[in-house]
Amino acid sequence: MELPPFQALLDAHGHDVHRFLVAGVGRGDADDCYQETMLAALRAYPRLRDAANLRGWLFTIAHRKSIDHARGRRRTPIPAGDDLPEPTVTDPELRDGTVWVAVRSLPPKQRTAVALRFGFDADYGAIAAVLDCSEEAARRSVHEGLKRLRREVER
Repeated sequence: MELPPFQALLDAHGHDVHRFLVAGVGRGDADDCYQETMLAALRAYPRLRDAANLRGWLFTIAHRKSIDHARGRRRTPIPAGDDLPEPTVTDPELRDGTVWVAVRSLPPKQRTAVALRFGFDADYGAIAAVLDCSEEAARRSVHEGLKRLRREVER
């Protein structure tokens, strides 16, 4: 299968990838992660040999960039004594912002699995492809993520 022009790929899936990143890393950092995702995709695109699942390929890159972002945040010092406001998601397409704030606190695999399942109605096969795991492991990640979210809500 022949690769479409990169701009066509961006036009077809860019908005969904950005929404996925907003759900995963928050509105404030989603633009930077999106840019890193698309730059990495653009660099790798000429070497890509299979165009069968370009959407999944982009989401896999976005998932990895969100993990890189979370790792980088852990290394960033937080000023002592500052009262930082709780981040909120303002994108109306992501519905209740407080739920997505809680989703962002999940471990990376659970966060990605829950965001894909409920933010994009992805099936477990698609989630497994992004996470590079079996469908059963994808189901388990969604299940564990939901279990953890329920515990947070019950507090």
